[in-house]
Amino acid sequence: MSGGAAGGTLLAPADYAPELEQALARPQPAALRRLRERAFGCFVERGFPTVADEDWRNTNVAPVARQRFAPPPADAATAMADVAAVRLPGAHELVFVDGRFRRDLSSQDATPSGVLITDLATAPGTAWARLEPELGRRADFVDRPFAALSTALFEDGAAILIERGAELAAPLHVIFLTTAAGQPTAVFPRLFVHAGERSRATIVETYVGAAGATALVAPVTEIVAAPEAIVDHYKLQRESIETYHLGLLHVETARAANVSSQSFSLGAALARHDVQAVLAGEGSEVTLNGLYLVRGNQLADFHMRVDHAKPHTTSHELFKGVLDGRSRGVFNGRIHVHPQAQKTDAKQTSRNLLLSAESLVNANPQLEIFADDVKCTHGSTVGQLDELAVFYLRSRGIGLEAARSLLTYAFAADLIERTRVADLRQGLQEYLLGWIPQGEVVRDAV
Repeated sequence: MSGGAAGGTLLAPADYAPELEQALARPQPAALRRLRERAFGCFVERGFPTVADEDWRNTNVAPVARQRFAPPPADAATAMADVAAVRLPGAHELVFVDGRFRRDLSSQDATPSGVLITDLATAPGTAWARLEPELGRRADFVDRPFAALSTALFEDGAAILIERGAELAAPLHVIFLTTAAGQPTAVFPRLFVHAGERSRATIVETYVGAAGATALVAPVTEIVAAPEAIVDHYKLQRESIETYHLGLLHVETARAANVSSQSFSLGAALARHDVQAVLAGEGSEVTLNGLYLVRGNQLADFHMRVDHAKPHTTSHELFKGVLDGRSRGVFNGRIHVHPQAQKTDAKQTSRNLLLSAESLVNANPQLEIFADDVKCTHGSTVGQLDELAVFYLRSRGIGLEAARSLLTYAFAADLIERTRVADLRQGLQEYLLGWIPQGEVVRDAV
């Protein structure tokens, strides 16, 4: 993906054909080669989205479509401090630098019992025998051009296969680092998790970028939970402000499975998170929460669809955003209850806090209900700090800026405190304290 787009002209999807040829030339199973070709065909047919598309009308990706992103060089210098800053002590960690697995930076401990952990580029044949019928089968890229491009061109990724009944005491942490390669680069991370029947695991995926790293990062994550499996999942996105992050997360639950996923969108010039959950087993449950902090000209976009396909399923979603400067936020959430999904319990909430008069949020929660015995609610709020609450704090001797900062911290910390991984929770709290104005004042107060 070298070269440039003259005069700001939008690139044609077919311009990526040479990269597809390189991807197809790598040693790989025939099923993966067919998946790449099908995904690239969808990308070419669909093209780059524009604001004329309903799902993209509030998110302009023209800067991505005009930019030529080169494959990252194999010898890019790794910013070790960037990796060290997000490590989780005690976790089993896999580190990918510019989309390629780095065994020397990853955990050297023995693989947890009952778990197969491998990178896709060097996965053994026994792993591919399990992966071939699963990888890419659920994550819908037909109408998601960046997911299609990622599926066609990804070079490496992580696969975590958890056997029946396995319970992992420590989190599995996958770190994707993008380096400052001196030119815009394209990275397509991949993560596949299959939790076997009655298994239990905590998965953390972290996206971090070196300062000044200009990149297109388009990850695809698939989480499949077998009957009665429990998966606690976290996604932390704190890449450089020059990065475009356009990701897809797909969750599928079987009978009585429980998946909880929390997303924290903190970096990137433009961050788009497509989240799709399918409750495909009776009695299964999904919790999807998200927090984004944006300022300057940043844009964070969460597009979510939850499909209740079986009866007695439960989904809860809470998304919060804090915006400052001229930043923008987008929340588009849709709960779809299928005719056979009686006794569905679904709740969707979007809450947004504007710290400046120039910030803007577009929120659009939706319900599509085709069953007649359900309990479904949705709501959205967009506003500024409660002046009565500010007045109350000031009446107790707290200054105006400190009062505003305390209330901002309380608004965002609510979601952070739900994080069950202690080191991740502490890191997010520290980040929030550094992000809000008067952070040191709040630190003393809390």
